[in-house]
Amino acid sequence: MRTTLTLDDDLSRRLRQLARREGRPFKDVVNEVLRRGLATQEIAESASEYRVDTFRSGFRAGVDPLKLNQLVDELETERTAAQPARGGKR
Repeated sequence: MRTTLTLDDDLSRRLRQLARREGRPFKDVVNEVLRRGLATQEIAESASEYRVDTFRSGFRAGVDPLKLNQLVDELETERTAAQPARGGKR
């Protein structure tokens, strides 16, 4: 289909540079760029919104509950190291 389209100077310049660089006709480059732009628009519109439901936790921010066993081990090691040695003279 043939139609008249008025392009801003900067867009026209960039499209012509692209056509020259790729050695393709101007109309082919314009059609491809429009198709890509419309496809991107359709993807953005059809993407579902991602939502995360929050909940209250007993942990403060920055506390990783998966590392609590590691913390217990470290505290036990410190406690053991602080105790006087057993098995000395009686």
